[in-house]
Amino acid sequence: MNRRIALVTGASRGIGRACALELARAGVHVVVAARQLEKLEQVAAEIRALSGDAYIAGMDLGSADSIRAAVSKAAKEFGRIDILVNNAAVTKDGLAVRMKQQDWDEVLATNLTGAFVATQQVLLGMMRERWGRIINITSVVAEAGNAGQANYVASKAGLIGLTKSLAQEMASRNVTVNAIAPGFIDTDMTAGLPQEWKEKLLAAIPLGRLGKPEDVAAAVRFLASEDAGYITGHVLNVNGGMYM
Repeated sequence: MNRRIALVTGASRGIGRACALELARAGVHVVVAARQLEKLEQVAAEIRALSGDAYIAGMDLGSADSIRAAVSKAAKEFGRIDILVNNAAVTKDGLAVRMKQQDWDEVLATNLTGAFVATQQVLLGMMRERWGRIINITSVVAEAGNAGQANYVASKAGLIGLTKSLAQEMASRNVTVNAIAPGFIDTDMTAGLPQEWKEKLLAAIPLGRLGKPEDVAAAVRFLASEDAGYITGHVLNVNGGMYM
């Protein structure tokens, strides 16, 4: 069988970078997509150092045209996309009473609509091949809620609904659609949290530590594999027991 082709959005850092590297270690050709081309070059170099194949796709998840162009170019380069990891996301936090509509719209457009548009671009190819894996990176807050993040939580909860609907639509074509809900992961996004907040977070996590990007990447690798062929419509919590 030919090697699988994966497209990972938001692959320039954090969870996306870890997912791209982990899939490469599993022998998958990886298309790394994000806005920051310089950082993507670094990730691609790391993948090639693992004797893997990497292709760079500049993509702005807030622009449907950018998504379509990037996925089309990547699919032409490799012939198809077998695995899609919808990871890219933005935050524009603020209390709902004062939240600007622009902040609401931007977060929903990138985190939810962007993931939907990217998924649309790969579905026909997966249906034709009668094999596919779509993995949506949602969040623990999509299940538990979080004050000051109404837009982000709504976008990530929307991804869970999208996952379950697509799982039902695509099952007859052997295309699985699952979500991973990370807890608080040690990335650039959490590095800036005040120490007091970090201590409160750790107290709420039974395993007593923040997650690592590699914890999420391991779950992605599993759901993208043949071993996960009978799992679809599932939300896999990778949160140290923070929400059960």
